[in-house]
Amino acid sequence: MPILDWLNKNEAVRTVAKVPYRLLEPVADLSYGDPASENMLIQGDNLEALKSLIPLYAGRVKCIYIDPPYNTKSAFEHYDDNLEHSKWLSLMYPRLELLRELLSEDGVIFVNLDENEHSYQKVMMDEIFGRKNYLGDLIWKKRKGGGNDSRFFALDHDYIIVFTKNANKEIHPAKWRVSQTEEYLKRYKEKDEDGRRYYWDTLARDGLQNPILIELDCPDGDKITINSQKSLSTVLDGSKNGEVRFKKIKGKWAVHHKVYMPAGQVLRSVLDGVGTNKTANDEQELLFGDNPFDYPKPENLLQTIIELVTKPGDLVLDSFLGSGTTCAVAHKMGRRYIGIEMGEHAVTHCAPRLKKVVDGEQGGISEAVNWQGGGGFRFYRLGETVFDENGNINPSIGFGALAAHIWFMETRTPLEKKPDSPLLGVLRGTAYYLLYNGILGDRRPKGGNVLTGAVLESLPPHNGPKIIYGEATRFGQARLEAEGITFKQTPYDVRAL
Repeated sequence: MPILDWLNKNEAVRTVAKVPYRLLEPVADLSYGDPASENMLIQGDNLEALKSLIPLYAGRVKCIYIDPPYNTKSAFEHYDDNLEHSKWLSLMYPRLELLRELLSEDGVIFVNLDENEHSYQKVMMDEIFGRKNYLGDLIWKKRKGGGNDSRFFALDHDYIIVFTKNANKEIHPAKWRVSQTEEYLKRYKEKDEDGRRYYWDTLARDGLQNPILIELDCPDGDKITINSQKSLSTVLDGSKNGEVRFKKIKGKWAVHHKVYMPAGQVLRSVLDGVGTNKTANDEQELLFGDNPFDYPKPENLLQTIIELVTKPGDLVLDSFLGSGTTCAVAHKMGRRYIGIEMGEHAVTHCAPRLKKVVDGEQGGISEAVNWQGGGGFRFYRLGETVFDENGNINPSIGFGALAAHIWFMETRTPLEKKPDSPLLGVLRGTAYYLLYNGILGDRRPKGGNVLTGAVLESLPPHNGPKIIYGEATRFGQARLEAEGITFKQTPYDVRAL
């Protein structure tokens, strides 16, 4: 498969391994609503923030939408959008690597770009996600007309590149659907006794694959022969139960069958009618009283994308949050979300916008989804690193943070719940333990962190292999083998991700 190359690509490929793993520190004064909410608004560099999320959310995110800087060579108030081409590619590569790791097996990522980097981004994503997992491009019509801002064309659209983590048919067994438009509903004019909507469509078609040639008796005794994908017996049964009808049109008999409206509408690749930049600007002015962001995205565009691939309760992520649209829409739609934004407007715009959502603001899609308010979000900033520059564990790191890190390091799965005992969990028959920071109740500096006979007796039992992390062990190799223990010493056996 062809791959993309650029200046300093090798350094970009190695970037993720060098990114420090930082803690996420909650900021109570900027959080709002339900204190038990899992929704997260993170202020900080999105590369470091994504790395910090890996032990907690790897493989759990159902939908990722990002609207990264377009590299348009123009200046934006809130972004450095004037990056050299190679720098832009180096910025995107490690972030896409981490985003892929956070995506669930049936998850989907949408990358919103214009023509400047679209083609390069597609080839880069072929390399990271696998070409077979490319689902196509959506074309978003971002303005209705006017403007002569190009040397050659008036550019009215953006591209949205769509990849999944795994395009396997077993993972994606059904077609995605979105809510029906009014125009779509008009097609299904009829209703049966159960209230199901349908329309009549002809059975005879040209160009069918493997058509069946059938002869039929019409109500007046005439005979007609048609190509059909339904068998003769199916058509005859349908004529008896009302699913098939004969109708004379301009003196010739036609055979029709009922086509029922599916649960949703198949999304068309050209997104027209989901709002424009002008729509989004108007939404911003209603929220903030001004228009602080260049080219924001309308709520209806995000609603269409989120509805396509998620259900209520699924997790949505946007690591270039901007004005906060993705999180605002996800909140109104009953999805969980994580938003990451580096700039100060995480505080001045994103948090206030989400507070308005919690309070029930009625802009954007609120009326369409009957949004009445509720829920909440937690605000976080990037805190200390788990490891110092020499790879040693930061002594101020708490048990929970180190436990999540070790569990992910060992199992490559996120820790399901906040640990409250040395037993972190059991996976594929192996139990994982951490003796650290007085988890056993002994608050002396080294109390309970050394594996002894007494400590082993106090651990939650497991009948099978055990991996135990601790500062030291008093057991010899024979005793460890007899107990089914693999002992790993902190900090030396704890690796950075």
